[in-house]
Amino acid sequence: MLFLWLMVAMVAVIAGVTLAVLGSGDGNGTPAEGGLPDAEPDRLDDPLPVDRPVHPADVVSVRFPLAVRGYRMAEVDDVLDRLAAELAERDSRISELESALAGAQALALRHQAPAAEDD
Repeated sequence: MLFLWLMVAMVAVIAGVTLAVLGSGDGNGTPAEGGLPDAEPDRLDDPLPVDRPVHPADVVSVRFPLAVRGYRMAEVDDVLDRLAAELAERDSRISELESALAGAQALALRHQAPAAEDD
């Protein structure tokens, strides 16, 4: 008898929840009259410039939205990963340019040395 009563109670609860869920919208994923509106995304748009390298002022101006327990770690990680990649690219380019400059200076010195010996 107790088992039968529990089964009836369980079916009633499942039916009530199903009707509440189905009755809360118009079937197209939009809320019915008086329902809750869709939540606006609270994700941060990347505040760093896309069309140019990051400047120190850009990093200083970055503000992350607060979540319930502080900053959203994923957003902080994304920005830091981008900064690290851009700094690595910049360091690589600086090394290439320094090597090219050293080679050009060495070539210029070799061209100047024979000219000095001819005088």
